[in-house]
Amino acid sequence: MNFKKNPKTKFKSIDKLSKKEAKEQIEALRRGIEYHNYLYYVKNQPEISDSAYDRLFHRLYQLEDKFPEFDSSNSPTRRIGAKPVSELKKRKHASSMLSLNAALKEKEVKDFCDFVSRNTKSKEIVYMLEPKFDGLSVEIVYEKGKFKYGLTRGDGVTGEDISHNLKTIKSVPLRLRDKKDLSAYLSVRGEVFMSKKGFQKMNKVRIENNESPFANPRNAAAGLMRQLDSKKVADKPFRIFFYEILKIKDGRISAHQEMLEKIYRWGLRTNPENKKCSSFDKIKEYHNNMEKNRDNLDYDIDGIVIKVNNYAKRKQLGMRERSPRWALAWKFPPRKEVTKLNDIVVQVGRTGMLTPVALLEPVEVGGVTISRATLHNEEEVNKKGLSKGDTVKIIRAGDVIPEVAEKLGGSKEKKKKFSMPENCPSCGKAVYKEGAYYFCSNGLKCPAQLKGHLIHYASREAMNIEGLGDQTLKELVNRGMVRDVADLYKLKAEDFKKLEGFAEKSAKQAEEAIQKTKKVKLDRFLYALGIRHVGLHIARVLTREFRDLDSLRDANTEDFEKVNEIGPEIAKSLKKFFKQRDNRRVLDKLKKSGLQLKKMSEKKSTKLSGKTFVFTGELDDFTRNEAKEAVETLGGKASSSVSSNTDYVVVGENPGSKLNAAKKHKVKILDERGFKKIIGG
Repeated sequence: MNFKKNPKTKFKSIDKLSKKEAKEQIEALRRGIEYHNYLYYVKNQPEISDSAYDRLFHRLYQLEDKFPEFDSSNSPTRRIGAKPVSELKKRKHASSMLSLNAALKEKEVKDFCDFVSRNTKSKEIVYMLEPKFDGLSVEIVYEKGKFKYGLTRGDGVTGEDISHNLKTIKSVPLRLRDKKDLSAYLSVRGEVFMSKKGFQKMNKVRIENNESPFANPRNAAAGLMRQLDSKKVADKPFRIFFYEILKIKDGRISAHQEMLEKIYRWGLRTNPENKKCSSFDKIKEYHNNMEKNRDNLDYDIDGIVIKVNNYAKRKQLGMRERSPRWALAWKFPPRKEVTKLNDIVVQVGRTGMLTPVALLEPVEVGGVTISRATLHNEEEVNKKGLSKGDTVKIIRAGDVIPEVAEKLGGSKEKKKKFSMPENCPSCGKAVYKEGAYYFCSNGLKCPAQLKGHLIHYASREAMNIEGLGDQTLKELVNRGMVRDVADLYKLKAEDFKKLEGFAEKSAKQAEEAIQKTKKVKLDRFLYALGIRHVGLHIARVLTREFRDLDSLRDANTEDFEKVNEIGPEIAKSLKKFFKQRDNRRVLDKLKKSGLQLKKMSEKKSTKLSGKTFVFTGELDDFTRNEAKEAVETLGGKASSSVSSNTDYVVVGENPGSKLNAAKKHKVKILDERGFKKIIGG
């Protein structure tokens, strides 16, 4: 029975198979599927169609389900779906996983080559050159040719067991091929990475679902491979290259090139860019070529690795405490400011606004790695003439927000002008235009809006629900456990225990944190509702005027416009929010859940009336919004810019340019202690 060459995919009914026939077919299918995995993921030379592969896989799954006595942990069907582990257990490496000394300058590499020649007393040294992968280093152990376990690098001596996640990577063989000189015990080192295309596609989906994108493929790999549930890893674009044997039983290998050839023959994927050379000039040529062509590779590299090929010479050179003396990493200079625009995707915010976002080839700007930047709106994108594949210059506006400053170049072929989608990328509902911006029409029934709304509702400035992080809130929406903010108050400790990362104590704490917010000031609650154009200041203005939620619900546009500081746009937004049936339903649910809103006192303090404050830097006992609230509660005004009309500038740790502006305008400067004294503690 052979499922390798031209496999037959018409099968005899499972009910008519004897146990012996089932066992034989299961073993043959496993061998056949692993063979086709090897051709597809290691050699990039598939021999059968995807549909034929799927039929083989489905048949094996059915047989294993019918005959559980022939179950095997190394079956291709066991790559995905194993029960989540409770924790990542630590395990000692078969041999220390050392790091490499790194060089940035040409002279350092020349010195390394001279050191090798001098200490091996050889004029000509053969080196193996490899790309330096920017991924996650792992150890994988095979016993009798079968996958045993896999570890992260950890501290180089001990790593965390991530076997359940490594087995989901199709280019990691569960059993090795070609039994010729295959050792009974083999420990190999490899690099897990994400393909660039897969990474960009994954980030696109995350942005469209209003989730934070990963900064770069390396960070994504390091985080995801430590997940406890392999189902969360299985659909991610992971690949692996193997490049070193850490330990082998009864293996006689004399050189690195020989080792690479052997492990490739055994089914372990090696890098096709590996090259042998014997002079510094050739090393330099390889380094320059790899740097020049790095953007054409579908994986990230940040340099090259130079290794002495001969193992006997390696032994002569010896080891340092944490790195070998026979190898060196020659890193590329860091990318700065100019990068490639890989794609333009559309993100949906909590108010339903659609914003185009640039997905960038990661680039360093001001010491920070940038992989995305907002493009504001459709008009901005087309004004700058931006398209997928363009070379662009990146700046950090105010040294904080990444922004595409300009297009520097692009392909000569005519590209389609960017336009916003007609349907929401998160929920598929119709999009409408308002001024220069586009909005999803589906309100909080849109998953992206709901997630953003919940995150805002639970934030410190709003309801301040402690310990309820962004990922937990998103997971609650994904599982259908929360469909609006009122559903939060129905959650019990048992519900949180169903989520990853929650045990008995933390689940109880989450429940208590939510229940604790049932008594809240009306202005904070109004801000927490996330009404468009209603920030904390406007929420306080409205609360002082209307004093309770029922009055706000019943007010019309004219009532709102009568309030000082409330213009037509804010009035229209308020009326629209309180008129919407779904919003009124949620407010009623919140009331029934026991939410109690504290009214604002009728008496307004005038202690700071006519005084204007500006804040800069970080305060110890106040967030920026809490400090502003303290000023406004006492009748003062908080401004974002310094002018000659400013009365006080309050300075915290790491102040910005506002401090210089205060000195220029001769405005009184207060530290936090002085500020507390003015507001009465």
